Amino acid sequence: MKRHFLLLILTGLSTACFTQDLAYARDVVDRLASKEFKGRGYVGNGDGLAANYIAKEFEKIGLKPFKKSYIQKFTTSVNTHPGAALLTVDSTRLKPGVDFLADPGSPSVFGQFPTLQVKISYILNLPVLRGLFRSAHEKFMVVDPFDRNDYTKEELAKIDDFINFLRFHPNNVAAGSILLSYDKLTWSASTSQYLRPTFTVKVDSTTVPPKYVNVHLDNVFVDKYKSQNVIGYIEGQNADSLVVFVAHYDHLGMMGSETIFPGANDNASGIAMLLNLAKHYSVNKPKYSTAFIAFGGEELGLLGAKYFVEKPLFDLEKIKFLINFDISGTGDEGIQVVNGSVYQEQFDRLSAINKKYSLLSQVKIRGAACNSDHCMFDSKNVPNFFIYTLGGIQAYHDIYDRAETLPLTEFEDYFTLMVEFVDGL
Repeated sequence: MKRHFLLLILTGLSTACFTQDLAYARDVVDRLASKEFKGRGYVGNGDGLAANYIAKEFEKIGLKPFKKSYIQKFTTSVNTHPGAALLTVDSTRLKPGVDFLADPGSPSVFGQFPTLQVKISYILNLPVLRGLFRSAHEKFMVVDPFDRNDYTKEELAKIDDFINFLRFHPNNVAAGSILLSYDKLTWSASTSQYLRPTFTVKVDSTTVPPKYVNVHLDNVFVDKYKSQNVIGYIEGQNADSLVVFVAHYDHLGMMGSETIFPGANDNASGIAMLLNLAKHYSVNKPKYSTAFIAFGGEELGLLGAKYFVEKPLFDLEKIKFLINFDISGTGDEGIQVVNGSVYQEQFDRLSAINKKYSLLSQVKIRGAACNSDHCMFDSKNVPNFFIYTLGGIQAYHDIYDRAETLPLTEFEDYFTLMVEFVDGL
């Protein structure tokens, strides 16, 4: 810490920006990614617990609410799995999150079912596939693993259409399906309930193909789940314009009553950056009034951000610049700047600051991409960057995205770069 402080002085950076607190950032990540917050999803009000924690931090820091509360409420549909999430293949009991995932939209299912192997060659041969379905009633269809690089674009379209048929089509007579996969298990969230249950199973977890499966999956579909955004601000020297920092706080929650997806990097780390910046500007009055928004519902389809731009608490046209932090916990290979080529002048200045003070190994440019909350502001022509860190751990949307393995490698330099960039707007 002392070495970094001396470096800031020697390179000419403002020592005021050293109100960054790495210990606080680590505490925020540890708390949000702990079992207490249940993966910040939709089982056990995990996202609500996280939102209340952030609102209390806003209050401690001294942020003002735009109205009487920091909370902006909205509702959404969501499919959840709060109870059992069990899968036995032949005689092997598989571990949830390690060996298998239930599709997030899967309905409840219970029982023992025989299986029916589906080779990829069957899917690409319609007469063979039709014949297969004649014996699929009340069976689990097991789709062989495949490498997408081995098939043409047209063949992949047929394979994907078939898998969607298994999940969604009312004419599917099978009891459910299992997709055998060579790939890393990556989960998601769903605002709808599928017609049939589907499981993804790692190939090395089972025989190929299994003869039977025992399944027990409990789902609860909530038509109007109550979620929320958390919003506060600091008055600046110029109240006519706003700088806005955003990060989503929600994650995937739980698959069953035991398996938690902690979401340390995605996106407890982004909230840690958001709160650190709030602490900084609470003692270093910003040039422009500065808003801090922790969005809910990002993993369900950017829902919190979508709601906010439809019902904003301030004039969106006053936003001078917005920065979205989503995955801020590594940085071994620098940062990626979405919309960098859209706002080239701002990107060039960001890159120049980084080079001048030798902060991050690279500031990598990228064009527009609708892959996080900033996208909703793109639709309103609000100038923005979406920034995420590169390198380090590869955990993402899985049970391994944990606080104890998140290094926060370049958090301090990343923070410094953001302050220097924003203060120069």
